Amino acid sequence: MIKLNFPSYQFRFKNSENKTAIFDELRKKFIILTPEEWVRQHTIQYLIQQKNYPKQLLNAEKQLKVNGLTRRYDIVAYNPNGSINLIVECKAPSIKITQDTFDQIARYNLALKAEQLMVTNGMNHYFCEMDYELEKYHFLREISSYSL
Repeated sequence: MIKLNFPSYQFRFKNSENKTAIFDELRKKFIILTPEEWVRQHTIQYLIQQKNYPKQLLNAEKQLKVNGLTRRYDIVAYNPNGSINLIVECKAPSIKITQDTFDQIARYNLALKAEQLMVTNGMNHYFCEMDYELEKYHFLREISSYSL
């Protein structure tokens, strides 16, 4: 896998049936290593190690309903009260981040109502903070670190 625009992290790998899998410490299992999964695992480690998010407040690859359709988000970070602090949309490094990517995470956020959004392809990272009163979002240089 290629070097991403994240710090270097230690990962556990295993090979079976000519496929490489990476251990996801949130889902507590090995996941087939795809380019998007490589980005997702780096983002999880970034949230834990750089931004101090407790593992127990992070969730990966869960279903949600948006306008009656079943979708899957990549990563969600909760607040201790159960509200959502952050939604992350991960793309493979070869996928350009476009308006469609922002539209996708905005649709998810209609259901989830997060405080912050992150979109990454592992090379480029975009961060936003939501302003629900003014129905706008503001781009940030980076997401805030976790704090109570």
